[in-house]
Amino acid sequence: MKRLLCSCCICWLASATLLFPQEPFRVMFYNVENLFDTQNDSLKEDEQFLPEGFMHWRPYKYWEKLRNLTRVITAVGEMHSPALIGLCEVENDSVLFDLTKRSPLRAQGYEYLVTDSPDERGIDVALLYQPHQFRLLERCEYEINFRQRDRRPTRNILHVAGEVINGKIIDLFICHFPSRSEGREVSEPARIDAAALLRRKCDSIFNSRESAHILIMGDFNDNPEEKSLSQVLAAKRSDGSPQHDELYNLFYSFDSKGEKGTYKYQGRWEIFDQFIVSGNLLTGDGGITVKKNSAEIFSAPFLLEEDKRYYGMKPFRTSQGPRYLGGFSDHLPIRMDLIIHLQE
Repeated sequence: MKRLLCSCCICWLASATLLFPQEPFRVMFYNVENLFDTQNDSLKEDEQFLPEGFMHWRPYKYWEKLRNLTRVITAVGEMHSPALIGLCEVENDSVLFDLTKRSPLRAQGYEYLVTDSPDERGIDVALLYQPHQFRLLERCEYEINFRQRDRRPTRNILHVAGEVINGKIIDLFICHFPSRSEGREVSEPARIDAAALLRRKCDSIFNSRESAHILIMGDFNDNPEEKSLSQVLAAKRSDGSPQHDELYNLFYSFDSKGEKGTYKYQGRWEIFDQFIVSGNLLTGDGGITVKKNSAEIFSAPFLLEEDKRYYGMKPFRTSQGPRYLGGFSDHLPIRMDLIIHLQE
């Protein structure tokens, strides 16, 4: 693989790969909640996730988490493995090597890409992809520079361009916007900065590609109607007449009353994990189309447990503080299908 340096990011160009069609072409995103290995990284704040650390993160817990992630990915794919999987809260390329090459997921033939972010905890975003369905052409990552000088650095945005079986190019952006740990209002400017950078990168693609197929996925730590996404990124509600050079949030149609979502906080469901697409993926004119009504929250019963404090159900997570639960994540995954139109 050839590596290129440019002023705004690090880019790689990949060699050719044979492509084969598969139905459906499924896309998945999942915040996997603290996928740390058990080794100390002296440059990052990962001490909690060491065997002697606060989380008592021992090898058997780590390998069980990898097996659990395989179970989720397999369930999301049903009869077929998802072609593309965006992940966030992964520590490094080592955990992705273990997941794709040493866990039961190895049978599904994934390759991976991961960012190298300045996030002080050491968590990154990543892409798993099946090279027989998605030929890697280029990858970049973009560091978010905040207007507030004293703000801690966050995760880079991963941008991957790849070709599908009909020769069309998909531009993927995988994001994990700054959290709400300081409160929604105090932390909102950081998410606005992230959204502004993402919008600039999308506009660059709209200007440079005659037929842009943009697919954004991530944990945005904001709901679809909030400022960072609805105003700054300008991800609209699809009104039935999408424009090629606009962005549309496929999760606007989900319940916004706190009764359904991907993450539950103090009894209220939030829709933080979302797919956002360019209009070209909704019109059916460009060779790739989002399958109607396929974007959904995957809420299989095994991913949930009883919420004894706030009632109803909640995600069955890996740990609650230092108490190991043996679950999956504090988020639910999302999925959608693309239709790849083969040229005659």
